[in-house]
Amino acid sequence: MDAVTFDDVHVSFTSEEWALLDPSQKNLYKDVMLETYWNLTAIGYILEDHNIEEHFQSSRRHGRPERSHTGEKPYEDIKNGETFIHHSSLQIHKRIHTGEKLYECKPCSKAFAYHCHLRIHKRIHTAEKLYKCIQCGKAFSEHNTLQRHRRTHAEEKPYECNQCGKAFAHHNILQNHERTHIGEKTYKCNECDKAFSQRCYVQIHKRIHTGEKPYECNQCGKAFACLSSLRVHERTHTGEKPYKCNQCGKDFASQSYLKRHKRTHTGEKPYECNHCDKAFSDHHTRRIHERTHTGEKPFECNQCGKTFKLHSQLRIHKRTHTGEKPHECNQCGKTFACPSSFQKHKRIHTGEKPYECNQCLKAFAYHSSLRIHERTHTGEKPFRCNQCGKIFSQPNSLRMHKRTHTGEKPYECDKCGKAFPYDSSLRVHKRIHTGVKPYECNQCGKAFGYYSHLQRHERTHIGEKPY
Repeated sequence: MDAVTFDDVHVSFTSEEWALLDPSQKNLYKDVMLETYWNLTAIGYILEDHNIEEHFQSSRRHGRPERSHTGEKPYEDIKNGETFIHHSSLQIHKRIHTGEKLYECKPCSKAFAYHCHLRIHKRIHTAEKLYKCIQCGKAFSEHNTLQRHRRTHAEEKPYECNQCGKAFAHHNILQNHERTHIGEKTYKCNECDKAFSQRCYVQIHKRIHTGEKPYECNQCGKAFACLSSLRVHERTHTGEKPYKCNQCGKDFASQSYLKRHKRTHTGEKPYECNHCDKAFSDHHTRRIHERTHTGEKPFECNQCGKTFKLHSQLRIHKRTHTGEKPHECNQCGKTFACPSSFQKHKRIHTGEKPYECNQCLKAFAYHSSLRIHERTHTGEKPFRCNQCGKIFSQPNSLRMHKRTHTGEKPYECDKCGKAFPYDSSLRVHKRIHTGVKPYECNQCGKAFGYYSHLQRHERTHIGEKPY
């Protein structure tokens, strides 16, 4: 015997233990096995032991006379010549050819050819997990998923790649892996022609076009296009981080995050840009980078039409229309629309400077500041003015320099209307109106509105006459 359900737990029984079960328990087991049988026959799987088929067909007929004694199969599929004992079996089988899907899920409108598939699918919405592993207690919504999971305990990996020797627990995973060697991408999106190595990836990808997000978190209501994304998200509520790095001990909520993190130790960058030889540690970052070459901006704001490379950028942009600033500093009350701006702001209060120069050990609060600082060591000036050829180490320095060509003065004094090309110039000018003198001589205490005036004054104390 395979397994039987009691109180949502699946355990295995020997023939002797089975004999001790009462009729109601046996019937429950038969229902589970019947569902497995219909799952197999529905996808065209032919059981070699015809007694199994006849046993379950007799269970459905509740004791009607069986054809198992005669071997008669009077119902034939004229397309492929396959024969069936019962007319109902033939009708169900025909759906393989017709593509008919009679059973529809009400919450998400997804349709299925077989009722058992609908019943299994519904567990996604109800979060019902009937099948539990007796070794680790992990629960699953499908029996075949439990069977695959059991192999992780036995470490059984019977399917081996004949090119690289890597072994897998499941044949379909081996097939998917083999496509990485040949680069085969047989499944294509009919809207944008993007190709994938697996059919399920196409189905998930299509939700980008439809906006469909069938998987909803029952704690905060956030919806996801992919079930695995929902599972990872749920851990933000539970705090669960089941994947640990065996080098530094850091914990992660998903295996993909752990795999990506491990490359920080190995320095591995397996994903190379098809346009410029630049390499990346993860496929997602490579895909985003390639948009700098293609100019692709697939995410469009439905209010102003502005497009973005990243969905997160679109989400943050939308807050400019709504005025939403969901991230609030609990120390000063300042609010932010963007989570990264909020994280950077916090460092003002904590004094944290996590980015350190490996040449002079100077530390910075922001990675961009470190990158700019490092150019003082390398002398790199990658930003060039296309009008006069002058080069700069920072993009904002180039942007300000360009105003000398355009005559642009975007910063205007709200008191007298005088305009300036730089924010700093406006700030200094405003001291005429406010009377602020922030620069004080540490010898006589005299204060000045401009630093250059303080420097000139200090020479009167030391007698310096440089000109």
